[in-house]
Amino acid sequence: MENTNKNVSLPFFGIPRIAPYLKPFRRLLLTMVVCGLLGSVMDVGLPMLQRYALDHFIAGNTLDTLPGYITLFVCLILFASCMNFIACNGAMKTENQVNRDLRAAAFSHLQTLSFSYFNQNSVGYIHSRVMSDTGRIGSLVSWSLMDCVWHSTYLIGSLIVMLSINARLTLLVMLILPLIVILYSLFQGKLIRANRRIRELNSKITGDFNEGITGAKTIKTLVIEDKMAKDFLEDTAEIRKKSVSAARLRGAFAITMHLASSLALAIVLWQGGYIAASEVGTFALFMNYAQGMMEPVRWIVDAISDVITTQVNIERLTRLLGTKSDVTDTPEVEEKYGDSFNPKRENWEPIRGDIEFKDVSFRYPDGDEYVLEHFNLSIPFGSSIAIVGETGAGKSTLVNLVCRFFEPTEGQVLIDGRDARERSQLWLHSAIGYVLQTPHLFSGTIRENLLYGNPNATEEEIERALKLVSADEVVARMEKGIDSDVGEGGDLLSTGEKQLISFARAILANPRILVLDEATASVDTLTEQKIQAAMDTVIKGRTSLVIAHRLSTVRNADLILVVHNGKIVEQGTHGELIAAKGYYYRLYTRQYEDEATSSILA
Repeated sequence: MENTNKNVSLPFFGIPRIAPYLKPFRRLLLTMVVCGLLGSVMDVGLPMLQRYALDHFIAGNTLDTLPGYITLFVCLILFASCMNFIACNGAMKTENQVNRDLRAAAFSHLQTLSFSYFNQNSVGYIHSRVMSDTGRIGSLVSWSLMDCVWHSTYLIGSLIVMLSINARLTLLVMLILPLIVILYSLFQGKLIRANRRIRELNSKITGDFNEGITGAKTIKTLVIEDKMAKDFLEDTAEIRKKSVSAARLRGAFAITMHLASSLALAIVLWQGGYIAASEVGTFALFMNYAQGMMEPVRWIVDAISDVITTQVNIERLTRLLGTKSDVTDTPEVEEKYGDSFNPKRENWEPIRGDIEFKDVSFRYPDGDEYVLEHFNLSIPFGSSIAIVGETGAGKSTLVNLVCRFFEPTEGQVLIDGRDARERSQLWLHSAIGYVLQTPHLFSGTIRENLLYGNPNATEEEIERALKLVSADEVVARMEKGIDSDVGEGGDLLSTGEKQLISFARAILANPRILVLDEATASVDTLTEQKIQAAMDTVIKGRTSLVIAHRLSTVRNADLILVVHNGKIVEQGTHGELIAAKGYYYRLYTRQYEDEATSSILA
């Protein structure tokens, strides 16, 4: 877990860390502050106009300056309204644009990070950095900034005016301010703890909803509807109890603050009686200011807590933005080949598809033990390499190195005779077609998902790719055919159907290197046979790396690498490995016996 408190003492509450993202909004921020100051100054001046009206028009019993007074009063109100409108409009723009820029920066940075970052950090953690933390920061530099300008200007301006009129009475009113600060601080801590607990319970209830929906089939098969309902009722009863308690606390807080405000008014009434006898306007002015000063004081106490809390958000976001990828291109490579967002395709050399592991040793960033040690292997273009082993044996390591999802700890991975690090990641990834064991489809239609593989594909190319892996049968079953929506993450399709579509998408890209990560694991036997029959056509003219669990699917591979406990323990053709009667032989015969038994029982 990260330490979210270690930088709380940073000057300016961590603002320098996000200053580069605020630079484009300098003029907008300045305009907001100036307009907010002018608007607050007008608010401070209005009680003085009311004082003049009471003393001159009522006490003086004359209306000689009334037209000019009305004109001035209306002009001041309109001017203050315009200034506050401009400030509010600027705050809204600033919040939205800062959120946009921070989220865009965070999202773009995430695209550059290696797999190890996503392996070590949960989706919820990353989502919170990108959405929640940026939202708090956007609010800080917009609305919190404007609240600071409005409230501090009003508080300071009110005190200056009151001191200039009656210093003794002003000092008596100011005695209430420390009391308000203390009371608010006491209530604030309790309210924060209560609201935090309510948010935790609300998250738990959301989780109950999620489990009840996504796990509906499991709940029914385990016959645990009553237990799930009981757990849900317990959680809702707990949040009801905490919510009632928090509401009572908020009520007590509101009453206490009202009493403090009334106490300030009582002081004005008590000590200001002699003023009221001769200067009604001055007395009313003190009443206005005494009552109006309570809100700014409350805000200042609240703002200190918010700013400190937001500093934690700034720290977490800047930590994400400062995270370096384990796999990076050198400045020289980026200069020639470009990066992921600005590729210089005109400098990209064509990829043939020769792969070579040259004295490669590798261990994962968070591991101590080497997975590969001084490993050498040459994979000529057009070869079919199978990687087999039990679940969790580490079959994906070689593929991750070829794809540059990880870098070798020592040694080199050569693509077409050159170290892969001498060219850009995007150059390599553009030549790789990858079909995952757990396929992912993007929200949208089947057509849109296929075009991710090749945006310029023709209808004929799309139809050919679909037919090649029997995905055309999936399309035929859909109501709108290829223009049918697949749902979020492809949830409207079965896992097998998603795998066929993702397989067709990879083929449509016409990659020089094809990676199949147990690509037939989620399809039925008949579809698997169709895909296997198409494989001979698919792998022609490509270098293919096939991670397989069913050994019967890789018997025709040019080379089989056998992985056990993260190490390559055997390699050779199917015939050579069977003849050796080693680990592969035992795996194959056991799997063959299991399949034969299942066939007989069926």
